Amino acid sequence: MIIDCHCHAGKGDGFRGPWDTEARIEPHLRRAHAAGIAKTIVFPVFNSDYASANARLAKIVRRYPNELIGFASIDPARDAGRVETMVRRAVEEYGFRGLKIHGLDSFPKREVCEVARRYNLPILLDVVRRLVAVEMLAPQYPDLNFIIPHLGGFADDWMTHMHLIDQLCRFPNVYADTSGVRYWDCLVQAVKRAGPHKILFGSDGPLLHPGVELYKIKMLGLPRRQEDLITGGNIVRLLSKRRDSIDRFPREEGLSRVGIV
Repeated sequence: MIIDCHCHAGKGDGFRGPWDTEARIEPHLRRAHAAGIAKTIVFPVFNSDYASANARLAKIVRRYPNELIGFASIDPARDAGRVETMVRRAVEEYGFRGLKIHGLDSFPKREVCEVARRYNLPILLDVVRRLVAVEMLAPQYPDLNFIIPHLGGFADDWMTHMHLIDQLCRFPNVYADTSGVRYWDCLVQAVKRAGPHKILFGSDGPLLHPGVELYKIKMLGLPRRQEDLITGGNIVRLLSKRRDSIDRFPREEGLSRVGIV
């Protein structure tokens, strides 16, 4: 089963660009279906109020329960003092399975990490090339799993990619997704050095085409089992750390033969 671990959905209120205005999920799902992608992890675009944005996202996920998995967005600075309430609602009421934090909002504080640990939630953290955050967070919370999108940065920064690969090798709880990475050799090196068990397929949809992003993984020419880890097995393993998730996902073996749950 192919799972896209990085996609945006819903409306924002910034109106500076599509990243904080609206991400329509329907066109993305049509493209994902055509590419053979069974499930997609979604989280809100930038918002001034993530509690409201998460509630809107929950309605979208309920509309497509077989295709979408929700992650709650949090701004650790702006949402300080209400993180526990937001995450509890996201998990217990909305059925969300992880957290998304963007460094352009703010970086994780202990409040966020402690709540994520309590609910066994992975954190997809866009560090915006500020890899010192990984250096500080990973050893402080070794039982928390951090997924760093874009191999560390969306801005085609070769040195950032290579530095993150080093962190993937050193920290067992740090993973990276492949969304928007254009430097081919960096993807090759990430798999070669850190191993296919540390890399997750992500599209950064709906602005990026999921089929195009998935094709980059296919072009790595990996053995089937290794490709299956990247395109689904790794995120299945991370999500299955929640007790209520184990029965919802297949084990790594035979992932490609399993349809939409």
